[in-house]
Amino acid sequence: MDDHVCETLGRPDLIDLGGGLVCLRFESMKVASAAAAVRHLLDTGTVRPGDTLMDSSSGIYAYGLALACHRYGLRCHIVGSTTIDRTTRVQLEVLGATLEQVPPSDDLRFDQNRRVARVRELLAEHPDYHWMRQYHDSVHYLGYRAVADQIAKELDPAPLTVVGGVGSGASTGALATFLRERAPDTALVGVQPFGSVTFGGEAVRDKEIIIAGIGSSIPFGNVDHTLYDAVHWVGFDAALAGSVALLREHAVFAGLSTGAAHLVARWEARRAPERRVVFVAADTGHRYVESVFARHGEAPDADALEPAAVRDTGGLTPPWSRMEWGRAPAPARAVHVRD
Repeated sequence: MDDHVCETLGRPDLIDLGGGLVCLRFESMKVASAAAAVRHLLDTGTVRPGDTLMDSSSGIYAYGLALACHRYGLRCHIVGSTTIDRTTRVQLEVLGATLEQVPPSDDLRFDQNRRVARVRELLAEHPDYHWMRQYHDSVHYLGYRAVADQIAKELDPAPLTVVGGVGSGASTGALATFLRERAPDTALVGVQPFGSVTFGGEAVRDKEIIIAGIGSSIPFGNVDHTLYDAVHWVGFDAALAGSVALLREHAVFAGLSTGAAHLVARWEARRAPERRVVFVAADTGHRYVESVFARHGEAPDADALEPAAVRDTGGLTPPWSRMEWGRAPAPARAVHVRD
């Protein structure tokens, strides 16, 4: 029996979708990384009960950190994007977390830079606050070891390919790192939105949206580019197709980034039928009802979509492109300079 809901939410379900495809379904994925990170900080004496932990978030990390602070008797302060929905805002309030949202912006880079600037202002005002640095501190890898153990236990001895949104780099990077300790042939395929600087795709914009949570307009220190074998860039229409197909065919209700990962994973599974392809479903679909699922009639047929194969980021073409990354280092513009 679990002692706190953190433990429950941090434990995903593995769902066999057939055809070599496996869904790693979280209710809220970053609960796993936030809870383990906070526990480590307490164990090492970096923070103590009653301290205030702070970070910037566009959504599910805020919820994860608030739950971890609730679990361990800490205060929580979030500098949030306007993408944080009312359901999450109300939960944060009841959990005792403080949320301040930056003014709205159509420019993701401006939004992210403004949130980081506000975090720095708060640190100057409150030097006792601990900045969690979810995008840059490798402590956020720790929570995924148990998840990797679960995958290995349930899917061994099949050769694996892990597919998921790159985002801060912690989830897919950690899973590949820990799985490769047992099976060095584990492949890692990252999913990016067009416009993300992380793998050099910032020059190509999606006409509808930059998919929150899987891309970035600023360099992230937790992304280890040398872990990734291939990268897919997926636009809104293609991700919509993946989300709708996942719900229609398998009754899995998950977010837009999961739709992108599902689309990529089913293609990778057809390409390598000898492998089990595990894709990460980071959260449920509830906050995407109006923006995604209400538009199901517009969704293209997922089976009719194919990625454009490109040799470099200069050839990226919406709505979907794929590039062999080959565990290469980060592009110069994506290198995080630690401050």
